[in-house]
Amino acid sequence: MNASPLMSEPQADAAKAPAKTRKILFIAYHFPPAGGGGVQRSLKFVKYLPSCGYAPIVLTAKPNQEHRWTPTDQALADEVPKSVKIHQVELPEEVHVPSKLERAMREMLGMRSRFGLTWMNLVIEAGTKIAQEEKPDLIFVTMSPFEGADAAAEISRRTGIPWVADLRDPWALDEFQLHRTRWHRSLEIMQMEKSLRSASLVIMNTPESARRLGRTLPRLRANTIVSLTNGYDASDFSGSVEPIPGGKFSIVHSGYFHAESGLVERKRQLQYKLLGRTVPGVERLPRSHFYLLQALEQWLKEDPEIVNEVRVRCVGVLSKSDQALIDASPAKPLFDCSGYLNHVECLRYVRAADLLFLPLHKMPEGMKAGIVPGKAYEYMASGRPILATLPASDAREFVKQAGTGVFSEPGDVAGMLAALKDQYGKWKSGAARPDWNQEFVRQFERKNLTVKLADYLDQVR
Repeated sequence: MNASPLMSEPQADAAKAPAKTRKILFIAYHFPPAGGGGVQRSLKFVKYLPSCGYAPIVLTAKPNQEHRWTPTDQALADEVPKSVKIHQVELPEEVHVPSKLERAMREMLGMRSRFGLTWMNLVIEAGTKIAQEEKPDLIFVTMSPFEGADAAAEISRRTGIPWVADLRDPWALDEFQLHRTRWHRSLEIMQMEKSLRSASLVIMNTPESARRLGRTLPRLRANTIVSLTNGYDASDFSGSVEPIPGGKFSIVHSGYFHAESGLVERKRQLQYKLLGRTVPGVERLPRSHFYLLQALEQWLKEDPEIVNEVRVRCVGVLSKSDQALIDASPAKPLFDCSGYLNHVECLRYVRAADLLFLPLHKMPEGMKAGIVPGKAYEYMASGRPILATLPASDAREFVKQAGTGVFSEPGDVAGMLAALKDQYGKWKSGAARPDWNQEFVRQFERKNLTVKLADYLDQVR
């Protein structure tokens, strides 16, 4: 949403050199050496804030056993400036994997998870101590976990230091999230408003989510709401691009699929509708490879020879449901699933892809999706063609303006098949790459975004 005169829109510059360095207590559960998409925003802000006049003091979680969403990536930890102080709190392993009964009971009663509460209390204790010793000018918390908002608010209350909320996802306004019932969704919206009320600044990571927050929670002061997208780091795209071995037409998807939640939703469609578990009209399954598999199966049936020339390369951790769909498909021979690769290796595949796959969920008519997958920015930065199965959204608008998108609606098998054949034909004939709008994409560069962040923070006193 447009910022008010009290929170003016900053202008991103290549460099920023304020007269006085401000300290910032930077609270982030997802932080290196953990890997995955949730780490990137925090890491890059911390990497570039020092050049913008801010000295981050990081408070994060001590690495625990690896989970699907938090693989280890030491290469990312190496990007953190040596000057940055890092404090870690340790969460017991059992809070990460509660019993199904405990989780169900807490959800039914509208209670927070034991994991969230543990994180919140540890952050309050450690963060208060750090704030009293370091005397930062600001407290910055990036979420999820969303309990971080209450932790930052309490540290602020105890110390008088203003705090800033950075939402990597739209919290209760995220149409992709499941809730037990529509009542639970309403309860979460009320909790969101309560938790954010004392923030001096609320940063949403898409323009649509910022607009949605202002519409849904008007009692939050409009002049505290801004949007600051995710992006890509130009340093990750330097140097020549090594081709993917094998000489095949490579369709690349990086990150996670969401087949499991989509399959459950389809199976329990009536139950979900009656209880209001999902936003009416939202379908989760298209945010996976489910319909891509159908398109590939049809293509393979029409032209069996593509098995020798086409590969779908999944770079990321697959769930059991994700893998089962591939194993049960006649298109399985087309797939090459590497599992998690560090960020450098992942981007090598992205930059060398002949076609990148960017799926999103289906939305009801007249409603825009509130999220943009983090991979979208790196896809655009690569300049490679993107098979974008996107609904009305900022993601669709961004990819369209980047000039590299080949579009179909979420779940449109015929549209995907036509796009696959078209791009394969261009690859075979050596056709020119798409008309890539580098100037448009450059606004999403992490240095530029961090300059904008610093300008917003400068206005918080």
